[in-house]
Order: sequence, then C-alpha cells, then structure tokens
Amino acid sequence: MAGVDSSTSPHCHASAVAVPWGALTRRRDGAAAVTDRGEQRPGTRAESPTADESWLIEVAQAAAREAGDVPVELLGDYLTLLADAATTGRKPHPSELDAVEMLGRRAAELGVSAGSAVQLYLSAARRLWGELPMVIRSRDNRAVRAAAEAVLHVVDAAVARLAEGYTEARRQMVRWEETLRREFIEDLLRGDADVGRLVERAEPFGLDMARPHQVALAAPTGRLAAEAAISSLERAVVHRVGDRDVLVATKDGWIVVVAPADADVPSPPGPRAGTTKLGDFILAELNRSPRGRPWRVTVGRPYPGSYGIPRSYEEAREGLTMAVRLHLDTPVIHAEQLLIYRVLLRDQPAITDLVQSVLGTLVQAQGGAEPLLATLDAYFATGCVATEAARRLHLSVRAVTYRLDRIRTLTGYDPTDPAQRFTIQAAVLGARLLGWPEHDLTAPR
Repeated sequence: MAGVDSSTSPHCHASAVAVPWGALTRRRDGAAAVTDRGEQRPGTRAESPTADESWLIEVAQAAAREAGDVPVELLGDYLTLLADAATTGRKPHPSELDAVEMLGRRAAELGVSAGSAVQLYLSAARRLWGELPMVIRSRDNRAVRAAAEAVLHVVDAAVARLAEGYTEARRQMVRWEETLRREFIEDLLRGDADVGRLVERAEPFGLDMARPHQVALAAPTGRLAAEAAISSLERAVVHRVGDRDVLVATKDGWIVVVAPADADVPSPPGPRAGTTKLGDFILAELNRSPRGRPWRVTVGRPYPGSYGIPRSYEEAREGLTMAVRLHLDTPVIHAEQLLIYRVLLRDQPAITDLVQSVLGTLVQAQGGAEPLLATLDAYFATGCVATEAARRLHLSVRAVTYRLDRIRTLTGYDPTDPAQRFTIQAAVLGARLLGWPEHDLTAPR
C-alpha cells in the first residue's frame, strides 16, 4: 500500500480506502479462497474489489456501534494499516501516523470522549483480526505470531498517536475557552461593551442578562492566593445555588462571584436555621479551604439588565476599598451598609474641607495626627466608652482620656459632647476615606 500523504484530511471515510491485498479474497461463507502462495484454488471464484471493500466497511461500522455510535470517519485508513501489517508485516509510515493524530484532534472537535475514541480503535482491531481470511491464521505458528506482532505494533502506534492528537486538541480548546472566559468577564464587569454582543456571549456561560444579578468579591487579607481557593468555592456555589446564572472567576487577585439576586440559601436545620446570605456562605466556604483565613467578602446590591452586573461589581469593589481605609474588622460587608460613606464621598470637596477644618490642627500634636485619629476611631466604634476603647487600643483608660482632652484642646471640638460628636465623627470617617493624614489633602489629586 502506498504511504498516506501527511496532508490527508481527518474527514476521510473507511469506505473510500482501497483494499491493498492483491490475491487475498474471501468467499461469502468465510472459507479461504486462495493458497498460501496467492493462487486461486480450483472451483473458486475471486470476489470483486467492491466485495472485499464491503466487509471492511462492515467491520468499521460494527466497531463504531460497539464504541457508542462513534463516527466511522474517525477510523480513516486505520483498517487498511492493520490489514497491510497482517499480510505483509509492513510498519506504518510516519505520514500515516500523522493522519491518525489528526483523527484524534477531529475526535476532540466532535466532542467524542477519549475513551470512546480508543475503544473504537481497539474494537476495530479485534474485529478485523477475527475477520481476516483464514489463510492468514492457518499458517504455521511462527507466521501467525509475526502477523499478530505486526498488527499489535500498528495498534500500539496508532492508539498512542490518536491519544496525542486528542490531548493536544483538548488542551488548545481549554486554552481557547479560558481566553474567551477571561475576555467575557473583563467586558462584563467593565460595563462598556456592546450590549447585544454581550448578551450573546453570556449564553454559553448560562447567564440570563435580563435577570437581576449581584456580585460578591472575596479578597485575601494576608498572603493567600485567590487561585488556590476558587475551584472548591465554585463547586460549593454551584451546588447550593445551581449552575444557571452563576459565574466564578478571578480578577486583580480577587475572587469574583456573579449570582442571581435570589442566591440567599436556607441554612441547614438546627438551632440557627434561617437564611444564609451569599456573602456569609462564601466566607464560610473559603474558611473551610486548607489555607483557611483570613478573607474579606463584600457584596454589591442586585440590579437587573446588562448594566446591573457592572454596577453591583463597582459597589462591591468600593466596599473592599472602604473596608481597608476604614480599618473595618467585619469579614462580610454588604453595599447597603456603606451607603453613608458613599454619601460622604459624593461631595469630595466638602468632605475634604470638613476634614481640614475640624482635624487639620491634629498634625501639631507630638507624634502626629495618626495616634489621635486612631483614638477617635476606636472611641466612636465602641459607642463612646473609654474603657472599651482603651482595651481595643491596648492602652490604659487614663491614656485614652488624656488623648481625648488633647483632641479637644487642639481642635476645639469635644468628642464626649453629644452636640459636637456628629461633626467630629463625620470628619474622622472622611479622613479615613480620603486616606488622611497619609495623603496631603492640599496637594492636587
């Protein structure tokens, strides 16, 4: 048989392969029709090449059915290679094995499993060996062993190259899918992509852009890597919420979870039975990971439409930023909890003026403004209880009261006076949001 050209298409069909057997023919009753020297026995009539080719086709179709109705085209010239090896002992040419590798790639593109593709080739080899003319299997033992060894060599080489082609095609498909997924997530969260095109791209990921969605962000507060926890978190979210309208990915070192607005799930039965919010569920799952804590989770409010997801994402992202600036120790933060801070930042020139006017003189204190600002922060966070503030700051109560007196002297505002408390507390919140005193508010931003 002439060598198969390396450009052979993987779409070739077994029926298009000529049978290169020369004098080898087969009667319909299965008896040998030729002698060992290829001479036709008296009283027999050699069948036409079409008849020879038809039983090869039957072998291919039977193997395809046994493998789960795998397309016959995936066999290509494989049966001819086996028959040639059994009759002449010829090993396959590299170009012929290249064609088998292309068939492996084709199997991956058609969605055929690797197991089914391999089963097709093994089943075809077993059936062909059983259907070979008796002249091949009636020789002496040495000749039969040589024929079997040649056939097994073809099977081994062909299956190996089939698997290589399949694996490489799957690897390329995974890389391509990851690229599409990454680009889709970037466009989805940015919110400035073409809406019509975005809706089409969302369908393969199971997202119905017309439904309300909320976005949760999980950020490691230490040296934890988000990539290490995303697989287990995705399985948990899909298990509890479902695989529709759910997307879990990483972006900028954070874990991003897009979920439907009704993603809150019932808690397991028990004394604390109730409803587990999405943020609490995500935190609990992340804390179960081998690397464990610490994590901070923020959840944006749900919004409908194609612009709802980026809007919820922005709220969650702002929540992470505010949590860091405000030194919040709450592990789960919802966007509605931070509305007052957004109000303060909405008129940034006004809040900047408030910070400078109320707290600007704290820079004159020995040690700078930060220790006094931290004292005010702890004092307001503990409900204006000096003893609790002292415990949080690891200071004595006397040290805290001294600092409060010092603040009153420098600013003219008394933190212990209810009438003045709101003004100075708003200024403290504004300072944290603006990053003062680390950042100079007088410098152009």
